[in-house]
Amino acid sequence: MTSSEKAAKRAATGAMTGLALGDALGFPTEFNDVPSILAKFGPWRGIPLMKPAIVSDDTQMTLALGRGLRTAMDQGPLGPLRLTRPVREEFVNWFHDPQNNRAPGRTCMTACQLLDSDRPWQQASRIDSKGCGANMRVAPIGLAPGLGAEQRSGAAQLQSGLTHGHPTALAASDLTAHAVHLLARGTEPTGLVGLLRSYAYENRSRYHHAWLGDLWTHSQDPTPEHFIERGWDDCLEVLERLGQALRAPSPETDPCLATGDGWIAEEAFATGLLCFLLFPEEPVTALRRAACTKGDSDSIACLTGAFAGAHLGAGAWPGEWADRIEYREELLELGALWDA
Repeated sequence: MTSSEKAAKRAATGAMTGLALGDALGFPTEFNDVPSILAKFGPWRGIPLMKPAIVSDDTQMTLALGRGLRTAMDQGPLGPLRLTRPVREEFVNWFHDPQNNRAPGRTCMTACQLLDSDRPWQQASRIDSKGCGANMRVAPIGLAPGLGAEQRSGAAQLQSGLTHGHPTALAASDLTAHAVHLLARGTEPTGLVGLLRSYAYENRSRYHHAWLGDLWTHSQDPTPEHFIERGWDDCLEVLERLGQALRAPSPETDPCLATGDGWIAEEAFATGLLCFLLFPEEPVTALRRAACTKGDSDSIACLTGAFAGAHLGAGAWPGEWADRIEYREELLELGALWDA
């Protein structure tokens, strides 16, 4: 894809809008099984976007990461020290925000409370948590222009580690950012899973010492390589399940039955990606499929929206939906910055 084609697509705006729309569509269906969702909203292909389109902590934390990332990149080339301070500050600000009343995850709340101190961030990180709270917010890392592969990977894992320090949370965040990056650059959906599997194998034993510091020592692993391998192995296992689901696609079946309910990082990634890949050219249908799931519907749909928006760009979303999404102005501001 040429520079002019990327500019015309406006992938960052599409992804930021899509993740918020997915979040808003899935927020009312979260904690409901599929029969309950169908009883409330009717056939899943017609699930409505609420008025107003209120989002959850998923979008709030994505914006917090986006603001911190923008501050860091305004100061010069992205590195671990330059990224950590503003993102940490944004996460703490989110913790104290009165609008942080959207059923936030326990891991994020505990870690952000601990981050509001002088302690090293590795001591605040919840090393045993691989909840999806880190990779549902990581899209900005995949969208920001000018990052090298090492920067993108290290930044994705570091932002995860601030709250979710489990190696699977780190790997799934890295993989999610990489998927968004590939789609924004024009990778065709049909080849995406193979590329992600190769990426996981290539990075399986790579611990980002400069970005993660001594995080691994807070686990019970004998070496940093053993630590990070556990995370990538979880991701490789769920990528295999995703591949099997796509070999015999069943759009009318709850995607959670194939790749998991999405409460944990690798399953949220895979189930969100499955919903996108079932309908790669039908973004609204993909979001509705993601919202009508028995698992963590808002996080699954949030990820689906990020993938679909990165692939199709800003034009993917109906104007009447995009115009009424909560935090619309800030989502568009960040998207425009990165599209430029």
